[in-house]
Amino acid sequence: MTRILIMGPPGAGKGTQAELLAKRLGIPAISTGDIFRANISAGTPLGVEVKRYLDAGEYVPDSITNEMVRGRLAEPDAADGFLLDGYPRTLAQVEFLDGVLAESGTQLDRVIELTVDVDEVVQRLHKRAMEAGRSDDSEEVIRRRQEVYLEETAPLIAVYSERGLVAKVDGMGTVDEVAARVADAVSEPFQR
Repeated sequence: MTRILIMGPPGAGKGTQAELLAKRLGIPAISTGDIFRANISAGTPLGVEVKRYLDAGEYVPDSITNEMVRGRLAEPDAADGFLLDGYPRTLAQVEFLDGVLAESGTQLDRVIELTVDVDEVVQRLHKRAMEAGRSDDSEEVIRRRQEVYLEETAPLIAVYSERGLVAKVDGMGTVDEVAARVADAVSEPFQR
């Protein structure tokens, strides 16, 4: 079993690296962002509510996200491991995830933290917005997401560091260069 969390500010390349690593390990990459976007595209009631938060540069409330993740982790393809991308984002979500994993007698094996330069993140997100026409990637929203990440999500790194799970990975460079660093970080021995 392999249970991995990939973290880093929005635009750090988490989704790309999660997909590559999940494919290499034969586990599903579970992205809350992808699930949110699918609901927005389908115009579901959840999608309408999620879009309101994303367009304001805010994160979706825990109550919505937690149950969505619980359901996804219960699916058969996640039984032998998974890679979480975009969850947890708050200390309350860490506690919720700990409880869900404890119910199945498991825990996270590794937390990968992608580190990047903020200016690079802004450039990446502007490029992605232009290529994909994403309404949630204006410069104001991008900068707000960075602030929210620092305020709410960065403290999670401290919690996972205390557990001996964090491997910091330089997210700058080509996709292949970063993927090689991520693969090395996952295979490194570590102490709990």
